[in-house]
Amino acid sequence: MPTQHRGLLLRLLDRTASWLIGFPPERCNFTTCGVRIPISSGLSRIELAADLLQPTLADGTKPLGTVLIRSPYGRGLAIGITPRAYAARGYQVLFVSCRGTFGSGGEFDAFRTEGEDGKAVMEWMRAQPWYTGTFATCGGSYLGFVQWALLCDDEPPADLVAAVPGVAPHDFARATWGTGALDLDIVRFADMVGHQEEPFAPWQAVTGSRKRRFEAVLHSHSVSLAPNLRTYLGEKSPWVDNMLAKPDIRDPHYAPMRLQRALERTETPILIITGWYDLFLQQSMEQYMRLRERGCNVALTVGPWTHMKSAVAAPMNRQAFDWIEQHLGGSTQAQRTAAVQYFVTGAQEWRNIAEYPPPTTPSTFHLHPGGELSNEPISTEAEPASSTFTFDPQDPTPTIGGNGLHLGGSVNDTALARRSDVLVFDTAPLEADLEFCGQPLVALAHSTNSRFANIFVRVSEVNAKGQSRNVTEAFARLDAQRGEASDDRLSLALNHCSHRFERGTRIRVVVAGGNFPQYARNCGVENGGDEDSDMCAVEHTVRYCGPGGSNIVFPVVEAHEEGSEIAV
Repeated sequence: MPTQHRGLLLRLLDRTASWLIGFPPERCNFTTCGVRIPISSGLSRIELAADLLQPTLADGTKPLGTVLIRSPYGRGLAIGITPRAYAARGYQVLFVSCRGTFGSGGEFDAFRTEGEDGKAVMEWMRAQPWYTGTFATCGGSYLGFVQWALLCDDEPPADLVAAVPGVAPHDFARATWGTGALDLDIVRFADMVGHQEEPFAPWQAVTGSRKRRFEAVLHSHSVSLAPNLRTYLGEKSPWVDNMLAKPDIRDPHYAPMRLQRALERTETPILIITGWYDLFLQQSMEQYMRLRERGCNVALTVGPWTHMKSAVAAPMNRQAFDWIEQHLGGSTQAQRTAAVQYFVTGAQEWRNIAEYPPPTTPSTFHLHPGGELSNEPISTEAEPASSTFTFDPQDPTPTIGGNGLHLGGSVNDTALARRSDVLVFDTAPLEADLEFCGQPLVALAHSTNSRFANIFVRVSEVNAKGQSRNVTEAFARLDAQRGEASDDRLSLALNHCSHRFERGTRIRVVVAGGNFPQYARNCGVENGGDEDSDMCAVEHTVRYCGPGGSNIVFPVVEAHEEGSEIAV
């Protein structure tokens, strides 16, 4: 492919788009040249399609470094905004399409070939006369996972001097089946990738026509989920079949997509960026905490973002650029003001701290009969009391906001509390602000009349008008955790979050038996691998008395230091 110079119209589009997503002004123009990267695939060889973006610099001036970005979503105008933004600011960019996508050879086998492919691309890049000697990686979601795959070798690459994996898992098996139930966002991803190269794919995304067809399959009265999904996806995403058939993440099939060892080996400076409502939030926080424990050069930014909105969040893109400027470009002006920057929802403020989580003190709220949530425990002399609700798989408790790919975010979830298949517990209006940061811990004295059941717990904030918005939550499939037991004390760590309940608002705790269609519904009977269609309603009981009762513990933040806030 001949070298292409960026024309005036594209320059104007790039400047506008990169400004909107947080990049500083451009420094130069650049050229684009298509390349083919030969790699081994078993006994054969395939070629990966890529674009090499090279900045147009004055004679004798070298690029600031090389940025490697690998993606399964093509190299078109929209997805290419970030590579072009780096090239227009003096960096050389190698932008590679993953195996089996957008001109790259082989078959796309999501998350399973990225380790070997990444290593092959890196070795090829090093042999090129244009390579600058050091490189950085960046990108979110799948583009972040491939960065973790590159860091899994026994000797991670020494010339990789900076990485910015945003909203990205390092263990995709756990992201899919980690709760014990199938996370249906993964199938939504498969549906999108399977059809993304079709001529009308952009139109279907804009109109939502494909999304509506897919949701109709999920909500079918036939709950034999796996066969329905296979029929719907057809031959577009064959890799999903293996995941549907293998709910046990210890299966050897998942070994290439479980990259915990990257957290134990890398010494590369890493900036982790995530959002409180991201699908992969828990893994991002785990990444930061493990690297911090090892003494690595790691920083963390957590915004009020969902997975999809994080890509266009200006703070996310600017901080990623500054991290690469500092560690690859050698800039002394791009250094972070603090290792950790996080957003406090409710207060709508940012915090600067040295380490996450900040110092906290536990504050316990107890669940009482009648839907009361209070700091006062139930008297040990009180009569035994309990409440029940029934989960019906034919009318499952719906997903309303939360941590998802498309369905997430902080939303008005008042309708959830009005359903008969949930229990709701509210405090009285708070007499003082309460700000927490970390993971609230829920302990329930809980039982079901069938061991095949799910549990969903949510914390929301209720305003003076009685409207509520979700704050944080947790979900688990109980038969995957309890085995044969159906009567047990249940402990759940809710998702990481930072929120301030302001004076006059109320804290709400919702307990339910499902969160559909975020997670596959539990049918109340044994349906191996979601293959069968038998179902029955399940009765849940929450008890208030006895040892410990049922309660939630918030990690309440100690008064933050003056000047710890930063501009939104």
